[in-house]
Order: sequence, then structure tokens, then C-alpha cells
Amino acid sequence: MLVGLVGLLAGYDGGFEFKSGEEYPETVPYVSMRMMLASFGVGMVPLGWYTAIELGMSPWACHLVALMVLLDVGWLCISRFILLDSMLLFFTVLTVFCMTKFNNQQSRPFSFGWWTWLSMTGVSIGCVTSVKMVGLFVTALVGLYTIEDLWGKFGDLKMPVRDQVKHWVARVGCLIVIPILVFMASFKVHFMILNHSGPGDAQMSSLFQANLEGNEFANNPLEIAMGSRVTLKNIGYGGGLLHSHDHQYPAGSAQQQVTCYHHKDGNNEWDFLPRWDEAPYDPEAPLRFLQDNDVVRLSHAATTRNLHSHVVPAPITKLNHEISCYGNSTIGDLHDYWVVEVVDDVRRGARAHVDRIHALTTRLRFRHQALGCYMRAANAILPQWGWKQIEVSCVPENDPKDMHTYWNVEMHRNERLPVADFKHYKSPFLRDFWHLNVAMMTSNNALVPDPDKEDILASKPFDWPFLYLGLRMCGWGDTQVKYYLMGNPIIWWGAGVSLIVALGALGVYLLRMQRKYVDMNDQEWDHFLYVGKVAFFGWALHYLPFLIMGRVTYIHHYLPTLYFAVLMFGHVIDHFVFSARRVPPAAKAAVFGICAAAIVGTFWWFKGVAFGIDGPIREHTGLLWRKTWNIYRE
Repeated sequence: MLVGLVGLLAGYDGGFEFKSGEEYPETVPYVSMRMMLASFGVGMVPLGWYTAIELGMSPWACHLVALMVLLDVGWLCISRFILLDSMLLFFTVLTVFCMTKFNNQQSRPFSFGWWTWLSMTGVSIGCVTSVKMVGLFVTALVGLYTIEDLWGKFGDLKMPVRDQVKHWVARVGCLIVIPILVFMASFKVHFMILNHSGPGDAQMSSLFQANLEGNEFANNPLEIAMGSRVTLKNIGYGGGLLHSHDHQYPAGSAQQQVTCYHHKDGNNEWDFLPRWDEAPYDPEAPLRFLQDNDVVRLSHAATTRNLHSHVVPAPITKLNHEISCYGNSTIGDLHDYWVVEVVDDVRRGARAHVDRIHALTTRLRFRHQALGCYMRAANAILPQWGWKQIEVSCVPENDPKDMHTYWNVEMHRNERLPVADFKHYKSPFLRDFWHLNVAMMTSNNALVPDPDKEDILASKPFDWPFLYLGLRMCGWGDTQVKYYLMGNPIIWWGAGVSLIVALGALGVYLLRMQRKYVDMNDQEWDHFLYVGKVAFFGWALHYLPFLIMGRVTYIHHYLPTLYFAVLMFGHVIDHFVFSARRVPPAAKAAVFGICAAAIVGTFWWFKGVAFGIDGPIREHTGLLWRKTWNIYRE
């Protein structure tokens, strides 16, 4: 919404779709949009410096952290594009800064500053999760810090019970309620602003779509009758439209595929028709309205084949029966029969109050009459032969609470019925809010690697800490300006090594403490642990989840994680050099000078990957510090 706001203020009319590789027309104020996103990247630098101060690092270490944030070509490159990553990075850094500011107010509980920074931490959490769900990782870091903090207070026998309760209430209000309110408010504004129909409508409930400007569902006839042409929307979160197309299953019955699809086209349309043993549908006969427990055929409008199920395993969920399209307008059998079961109605309530089935508002289940199974679409993604669409199968178990077996009529056309007005049928905000978030997560989880294709842009989490592979941000032709998303090698390699050194140092210190050696006083030890925990757990919470994710991953997923490794880099050098009593000032200055020179030098050497490389890439030599980088390969 912020990008859209800047575009609106700069004169963007919404006509350009921002498809990859397309040249910007003069009417698109892309420079203004990029400037706004770049400003979030700029904001990381002072926040990084102030965070290091709040973590108690020495001035040398604070300057070094700020220098690394300023001169990493990965953060610089990603901030120059109209992408959400710079916002995510900024609010991640802001959340850590607010948390450290709050920690330094602990000696003055319930003071104005204490409340301010606790509340600001909550607002920052709300903002970072509103950008991307990756913001939940830094939320988890704040959560672990809060648990440790409250556990310590729970063990303080001198603290009155009343103060204990006040601390708990304050954390719940500021770190749970405020973030949720910020997160939900962003969606409320989102729904208020985006009130026109668009290509992403199908992700939302039918009733929500009916209230959008330009959507035709609000002009549907109300009551469904035999002969009505409809589209059927799966009500399960992330569900799509019942769909079929003129392609066969490669195994199983080899009949026509039936899927769920999130985009609207003619292959989503179905006709309600009588059974084969009844008189054919007659458009001149009296209307026969659809009711609970009616047995119908569903004929695919585009191919005239009938929705069909049989005792053949579904392609993905093998314990379910396959659903296909079979026969035509004159050929079929009893396996084409479906019993329409009413669940309830949004307007009229329970099933007992539903006499006739209504478009948009009545929730239905379709039970196969012969097999007794229920038509279900549960976000199982078909392979490439199924166009990565959602599997539709027939589940033998009867679970009345399974939302993935719920359907409603979305589009409804029947020239014999009057048009109804659904504008006063409002969709509840909380339902829309929850529905959209689950749909987004479902779509995100569907971004899985295709085993049949090689993705030269993708990378694995193990490739990231030591910069095994970068990412081409655009075309790589000789006449194109080329951007390569990678990091400053000195920063990434040094930060990766510092994580190992920190763990090793912790182990050595614990062993020496066990043997009664005193390396630090209590205050120094607490500081060493505090900064190390913020940096290491922040890094681990942002990195480890990607090891178990099934979705396709890229190097930009490591950029928020890198920030915590940079903090650890500054912490380790600060602990062993800048704050070490045995290291002379001249040596500290020399170490800082060497580190700063290395960071500045490598930034200058690789600045082209962020600012853009003109001309043939072969003319720019010396960029291949690792053979695995695909900078020069075609």
C-alpha cells in the first residue's frame, strides 16, 4: 500500500502491470517508487549504528557495524528495486532496535520511556509482519527475549505479585494486542482502498467479491434451479473454483482432469442437470429449484462431459477416489450422480431454515451417490501435467466440519430467473481477514521447485552464509544493464565465521568457568551472553526455518538473517579486540582500519553488481571470486 501511495502521489494511473522484463512506459513514475523503497534501505544504516550502541558495543564496533550495513552490496542492490525486501529489512532492524532500547529501560519499570519502547516494539512487530510473514521470525526473537525476561522476574522473590501481574499485562498488551491491531488495521485499510474487482478476486470468498465495484456476482439470480449455469467456489481457505479442461490424467482412469483453479475462465462453468433416469432438462418446463438432498448431474459447460467419480485412486491423495469428467451430453452412468447437501446459509442460518439453495450465501457439500464420498479440494498441488492446479478428489470419510468439502455457487446465470441484489449482503471483516491470510500462505507454500526444470536463480539455504551463489536480478544480454544480487564477500564470510567463533568461545569460557578460571566479571559475562543471544538466536530463527521449508528459496531470503550475523561479527571483534583490556589502543585502531579498508575495498570492487553493469559482462573482469558464481556463464 505504501508503494501504491507513492505511485498515486506521483501520478501512476494503475495501468501498468509490472510484468518481469517489460520496459517502463513514460507514464509510470518508477523512480519515485524506487526512491521510497530505497529510503527504507537508507534507514537501516543509522538504526544499525544505534542498535550497536544500545547493545553496549564500543564506539569502534558501532562504527564497524554501521559500515557493514552501509556497504553491503546485497542490501544496496535489493533496496534499488520496487520490491518489499527493503521494507522487511528496515522493520526487522527497527524491531531489534526497539527491543534493545526497551531492555535498557529495565531499571526504570513502568516509566514513560519503558512504556514508549515496549509499545514501539509492538508497533514494529505489527509493521514487519504486515510486510511479509518472514517478520514472524523476528517476532519469535522478541518472544524468546520476553519469556526469559518474565522468567527472571518470576524468580525475583522481592517483587510484589501486583508488579508481576503488571509486567505480564504490559507484555500481553504491547507485544500481542498492539501487533495484532496494527496487522489487522493494515488489512482493513487494504479492503477499503482495493474495493474494485481485479484478477486476484478468486482468492477471496464469493460474498466478498460480490461487494467489489465492477463484479457481476451481485447481479446473480438468487435461487438456483435446474438448467442454471454456475461456477462453484471451494470455501476451504486457499480454495479455488471447480475447473476442468480438455486434458486427461496421465494415469488412473486417463479421463478428463478435474481441478481447482484460482483464475476465472470458461472452463470453470458447470450446468445443473437432471439424472439420466429423469426427463432431460426442458427450458420450457416449470422451474425446478435446487433443494437439500437433490440428486443432480454437473455437466462441464465447455466440453459437455459430466462430473464423475469411481473407485480409482486420486493422483496425489491416494486414499481418496479420483474425480474426473466422463461421457458427454448423451452418454453417462450412475457414477455421474451427486447428492447436494446443504450445510447452512450465511443469511438464513442453519440448514433447517434453508428451503431453496441460494447463490453466494448457501454452503453446500456434494456427496457421490454411488460411493458415498465427498468432493474435496484441500490444496494438494498437481504436478506439471496438471498445470500446478489443485487436486479435486472424493474423500470417503464424512467429516461434516471439513471446510475443504464446502462449496458455494459463485457465478450464476439463468435467463429464466430475475436478477437479485446482493449488495446488502456484507462479508464479515474477520472472516475476510483470515481467509486472505490463509490464501496467501497457501499460495506461498505452493511455490515449490519443479523437478522437471532447472532454476538457475534458485539456491539452497546452505549456499547462503558463505556466499556460494548469487542471483541475476534481470536479463543478462550485452545491451542490458545487469544487476547481480550477492553480498560483500568480506562481510558475509566474516559474519559467517564470527558465528562459529562465538559458539566456540562460549564453549571455552564455560569449560574454564567449570575449572574456576575467572575471565570476566559478572557484568561482562552478562553482556557477552546478552549480545550473543540476540545475535545468534536472531540468526538461527531467521535461517533454520528455511532448512525445512518445501518452497523454492533464493539468496534474498538470507538478507534479514545477515543482519544478525553482522551484529555477531561486530560483537566478536568488539569482545576480543576493541573492548579487550590487554589490547593496546594502537592495535585496536589498526584492526579497525584493516577491517574498514577491507569492507570499503570489496564494496568498491563489487559496486557494479548493485549500481548496474553496462555492456558485455566479459569486459568486466575480476568479479569471479568463487567459481560457483554464475556471473560470466550464459
